[in-house]
Amino acid sequence: MPLPRTSAVAALLAGALLAAVTGCAAQDPASGTGTSASGGAADCSPGGLPTRTAGTLAVGTDKPAYEPWFSEDRPENGKGFESAVAYAVAAKLGYPKEKVSWVVAPFGRATAPGPKDFDFDVNQVSISDERRQAVDFSSGYYDVRQAVIALKDSKAASARSLADLKGVRLGAQVGTTSLEAITGTVRPSAPPAVFDSNDLAKAALRNGQVEALVVDLPTAFYITGAEVTEAVVVGQLAGAGGGGEQFGLVLDKGSRLTGCVSAAVDALRTDGTLARLEQEWLSDAVSAPVLR
Repeated sequence: MPLPRTSAVAALLAGALLAAVTGCAAQDPASGTGTSASGGAADCSPGGLPTRTAGTLAVGTDKPAYEPWFSEDRPENGKGFESAVAYAVAAKLGYPKEKVSWVVAPFGRATAPGPKDFDFDVNQVSISDERRQAVDFSSGYYDVRQAVIALKDSKAASARSLADLKGVRLGAQVGTTSLEAITGTVRPSAPPAVFDSNDLAKAALRNGQVEALVVDLPTAFYITGAEVTEAVVVGQLAGAGGGGEQFGLVLDKGSRLTGCVSAAVDALRTDGTLARLEQEWLSDAVSAPVLR
């Protein structure tokens, strides 16, 4: 949700974003921060960025926009963690809510090479070196943990270790780090099922096409609490997320906005806004046994 535009906020923004003008290309890729090697730094004056449409900030996300990241499939309402983060970043950059527009950006297309129709995208996209070949990322705004969900009456629901999942038919959405966690961390005996969306993955779980799904932890708690209530959170995956993986805002490769957007995210982390929004919107996803 947007922050009050007080003089104190303006002073913090000016200091944080001034550093981005001179330092955005020098950040350490291993730290999860964004880079803008080819686009040059923008003037980070509040509300004066070289956005696609002058005076307006275009934010992209997928449709449907899933809980708990968004609410009621309406990114523009400011509810849900990622909607609130997007508006908080916009406010830091000098764009009040009425100056923010939303565009539909399918997950796979947002991280593909080529020009974008958004200024930045927010859609649970994990920062990775591979994706950095095609797009820029902001600093990380959320530390990701991957989790396994299964129907309560399935053998997968009783898994207590990675070894217990070896013979389980697992599935995940295409192009996600959830899928990478299956192949890189669980390493099941059979190839995982791959789905174009989480909706298709959930349907496959219900009808028995797969025995368990891997999704990020907040999504796991929401799915089992509100959508597939006959399922449970089995546990989170050891070595998948837990501080090493972060979600970042996606920008055009070489975008002049990357340094400014990263500085805004950094300021939100420093002033406690990200932690507050996580507590407000993701507080249910606080505990799950670790599968080692």
